[in-house]
Amino acid sequence: MKSSTFRPKLISTLKNYSKETFMADLMAGIIVGIVALPLAIAFGIASGVFPEKGIITAIIAGFIISFLGGSKVQIGGPTGAFIVIVYGIIQQYGEAGLIIATIMAGVILILLGVFKLGAIIKFIPYPIIVGFTSGIAVTIFTTQIADIFGLSFSGETVPGDFLGKWALYFRHFDTINWWNTGVSIISILIIVFSSKLFKKIPGSLIAIIVVTIAVYLLKLLRE
Repeated sequence: MKSSTFRPKLISTLKNYSKETFMADLMAGIIVGIVALPLAIAFGIASGVFPEKGIITAIIAGFIISFLGGSKVQIGGPTGAFIVIVYGIIQQYGEAGLIIATIMAGVILILLGVFKLGAIIKFIPYPIIVGFTSGIAVTIFTTQIADIFGLSFSGETVPGDFLGKWALYFRHFDTINWWNTGVSIISILIIVFSSKLFKKIPGSLIAIIVVTIAVYLLKLLRE
């Protein structure tokens, strides 16, 4: 049987690693970290767990991806598409069920790699990929409505299904927080239009900095 040729790209990259490459990687890491960690918090909350678990997951997963990845430009970070899956598992089976499902998914991915079955993806029809991506986008949008408008549900549990969420939103739409809504709209506008002015700086990073400062100053004024 042919022996495995797995070799993390990090090992070969470090042989010719330079100071210039380190500085470029450092700046990229800082920018990605500033954007990814708040994103991990948001995804953690949207998935039905505590915020710190989103941060822990992003850090550990990001380290493993970078350490064992097969490319020196490996991309790893919080993925919005998993919000729907994780939320559904937690609602039905709790965090213990999520841990078991995660381990099972990891084993399946390792087996797919060992048996070189990744090429199967090319046999999945394009409409299915587009439909899945569009459905995930709508579902993620739905999970963010409560946070965008600052809705209060008076202790009610947010349902896991699409229609149940919207029914709950409409019942409690009179609890809208306009300050919350204003911050959300400004954040979206900054992300959309800042990319036209700053080509090398992510719009989400600019939005985080500007909105965080603005919210902090408003809080001081109210006190």
